[in-house]
This record gives sequence, C-alpha cells and structure tokens, in this order.
Amino acid sequence: MKGTTALLVLLALAACGKDAEVPPPVPIPPEAIGHFCNMTVSEHPGPKGQIVLKGQAQPVWFTSARDTIAFTLLPEEPKDIRAIYVNDMARSKSWEQPDAWVDARRAYFVIGSNRTGGMGMQETVPFSDKAAAEAFAHDNGGQVVDLKSIPQDYVLGQAGDSHAGH
Repeated sequence: MKGTTALLVLLALAACGKDAEVPPPVPIPPEAIGHFCNMTVSEHPGPKGQIVLKGQAQPVWFTSARDTIAFTLLPEEPKDIRAIYVNDMARSKSWEQPDAWVDARRAYFVIGSNRTGGMGMQETVPFSDKAAAEAFAHDNGGQVVDLKSIPQDYVLGQAGDSHAGH
C-alpha cells in the first residue's frame, strides 16, 4: 500500500509539473491579428508580443510590446497568464521584422526613447541583455527599467483610459 501511495503522489506531482510548464514562444503566423487593433501583427515594425493564457492553445497577439504590457494591466483582461513574450531586440535581426523572443518578466525595457512601436506610439523596447538595452538608450534616448518598474501611465496613458492608444 505504501508503494502505491508513493506512486500516486509522484504521478500527481508530475501532472502538476506539466501544468506549471511555461509554453515556449511561437513564430508569428501570417494570420496573427493584434488583440487591441484587429490588424495583422506582421505588418507592423518594432517589437511585438504574445501572451499565452491558461487553457488556450494559441497565444493572444499584439502589434507592440507596449500593447502586450497594457493587456497585463487592464482589469477587464484575463489574468490567467501562463507566459508573456516580447521580441528581444538584442537578438532580433531588424526593427522592421524582429524574430527573437524574451520572457517579458526577465527582460529589460527602454522607455522614453525616440523610437515608436508598431502603431506609431511610444514603445517599451525589450531586451534580454541589459548592456544592449543601455546601448539602445544611449543611442535613442530613454531609460532602462524592468517590467515591474514601467510606469502604468506610460503604458496606459495619463488617465489609464486607453489601452496603449488604441
């Protein structure tokens, strides 16, 4: 009986581990539509984002990193987030079509730079490497912060009355 109980505990823990696994980012499919703007994601320059919600196979897509962060702050949006990915501008080959991803919770962001995102709004430019973020800020203005340090009004506007300007 002890062996059976131990086996059941191990199986339960293994099942929890699978549920707790963070799904990897996926490439942007041609048909991906931005959550807030209902426009094709790949047609916009600059860093984009994807959020994986519990129980959903496909990510929620965003035309900018800023929109991705806005989603996490808005009270009307789901909070059962499994993963948040933004384009890693330290490893992406171009601003027009970024192709590398970083977990937003581990990224460094440049805010207040002179670069605009996919919808022509101020962007939160993500990097996996702090030195790369600092170099970008040196060249383009702005300051380097982590996800938790991004001011809510920078993402949502002064009154918090919009979702990243859309």
